[in-house]
Amino acid sequence: MSESQLDVVKGRNFSGAQVGALADLHRYQFFHPLGKGRGFPGKLFLKEALGMNGMEVSLNKLPAGQGVPFYHQHKLHEELYIFLQGRGQFQVDDQVIDVHEGTVIRVAPDGVRTWRNHSQEDLYYIVIQAMAGSMEATAIDDGMVCPEKVSWPA
Repeated sequence: MSESQLDVVKGRNFSGAQVGALADLHRYQFFHPLGKGRGFPGKLFLKEALGMNGMEVSLNKLPAGQGVPFYHQHKLHEELYIFLQGRGQFQVDDQVIDVHEGTVIRVAPDGVRTWRNHSQEDLYYIVIQAMAGSMEATAIDDGMVCPEKVSWPA
């Protein structure tokens, strides 16, 4: 299953989808163009499916005992890794960081990184990519309160 198979609901100013439980992320598979047909189960990119144009987000499940078999870095994008469940290790620029629920790691484009799950349980995490240096205001400065009163349909 891939992001193109998601049932996406769209409105004028939003898009959304139900991707299922974290434990079921293995149903999704990403095929890297340089992967020679090898898929990466448990990886779901959301940019295309949701029509995002300022960031990429992926939901990820790394099975127990598995690791990313290569180092990588980016040309323009910084990444934020948000670990939701499980345990593992993240390596960036030769430094190893233990990760578990609640760990967040930002990596600049030039950071050489990889990670592994050396535990007995699955490791779940979210990765957000955005162009480094592209934020022109803080979240508080960019947000605006709308004059409408909040109301929920009965």
